[in-house]
Amino acid sequence: MIKQFIISAPSSNAGKTTLTLGLLRLFKRNNYAIQPFKVGPDYIDPKFHELASGKVGINLDLFMMTQNEIDNSLKLYGKDVEVNCIEGVMGLFDGANKDLGSTADLAKKLKTPVLMVIDAKAVAYSVAPLIQGFVNFDKDVKIMGVIFNRVGSERHYAMLKDACKDIGIICFGYLPNLKNIEIPSRHLGLNIQEIEKFDTVIDQIADVLEETVNRNDILEASKEIETPVSDKKRVKEHTITFGVAKDEAFNFIYPQNITAMEQLGDVHFFSPIHDKEIPDCDFLYVAGGYPEYYLEALSANKSMLASIRQFAENKGQIYAECGGMMYLGNAIISENNEAFKMVNYFDFQSTIANKKLHLGYRTSRINQHDFKGHEFHYSSLINDNEATINATITNAVGVHTATKIYKKQNVMASYVHHYFGSPETLLQLINEKK
Repeated sequence: MIKQFIISAPSSNAGKTTLTLGLLRLFKRNNYAIQPFKVGPDYIDPKFHELASGKVGINLDLFMMTQNEIDNSLKLYGKDVEVNCIEGVMGLFDGANKDLGSTADLAKKLKTPVLMVIDAKAVAYSVAPLIQGFVNFDKDVKIMGVIFNRVGSERHYAMLKDACKDIGIICFGYLPNLKNIEIPSRHLGLNIQEIEKFDTVIDQIADVLEETVNRNDILEASKEIETPVSDKKRVKEHTITFGVAKDEAFNFIYPQNITAMEQLGDVHFFSPIHDKEIPDCDFLYVAGGYPEYYLEALSANKSMLASIRQFAENKGQIYAECGGMMYLGNAIISENNEAFKMVNYFDFQSTIANKKLHLGYRTSRINQHDFKGHEFHYSSLINDNEATINATITNAVGVHTATKIYKKQNVMASYVHHYFGSPETLLQLINEKK
């Protein structure tokens, strides 16, 4: 049997990620096989999850994924573990449209209890009505108990426990207000090397939680589910060879997207920074990431730039998103307004100067097919002379956006990070480019 629970909070910045990482490391230390998951489209927290537990966090997103796809992800990635730990997104009831797609929404669909992280820095007995409000707001969401974050002293913790006792909610422990220990909020601009620097911080958090949190009680209150049997199968009659860009510059990739590729054929990873040319493949996937941090190295790798351009000009199939799309343009302009030449296939440039945030869920309707995804970037396109396809792109509430999808020959690119975590959706995407 597998134990499963969700970690959430009343709002962002309450300490969900900090507590999640500490608990992941704590369970790992005590020889539990644990699989982390992340609610929402976030690419950063799953990388922290991997650092803490040794297993990459898997996204579960009710906007981008069907219920069946979420169930399959839990089965596939949770099949050899003892604990599924699911970190929520934002506040418990914060969804794309009211509470739709929220952590609470997922908790109800998975019938999984929620462990609430409460920031106690500037509050004592007043946590009682706060917690009680979340417990009573939607009775279909089961609050299994709380952990307090940023507790000032044992006396402070005693007052918080009294509040929990009076409203009949379980308190599993607390994390003191630790100085110089903070996990940064999700944002674009934190590269892999910087994430790895937090390994010792996670150790320190786990050291404290070993003394202040009862992990056994958490597991006891968690949902017990059957050990799943993965139904991952190779799709017959398809032998597509995929080339996937993956290195320091390009690494915003949903594991489910790669799994879908593996079900249709073979996957070969390559590095636009370090390798001389792309692998022999039928379909090239260049995801987003941090190309702005590696502009000089990407621009200097002339043989790789030529290899990708030649593949595209010879009608090779390419799908590029966000940073990958920028890479296929004429040049990327740095924050200092210095232009670095790139693949030079699409006739536009992208610039990091004069940053402007573009953020939100997206539905791209292309030839009657809907592709779900999200947009999150600070760069913009300039000197854009490229043709776009006739696609309708809307946000989470159905309002049209200005986002474009570009297509030249068999190369398609967009700022949208699309989710294609099933073979059927991936085949639709491949067929759109023929």
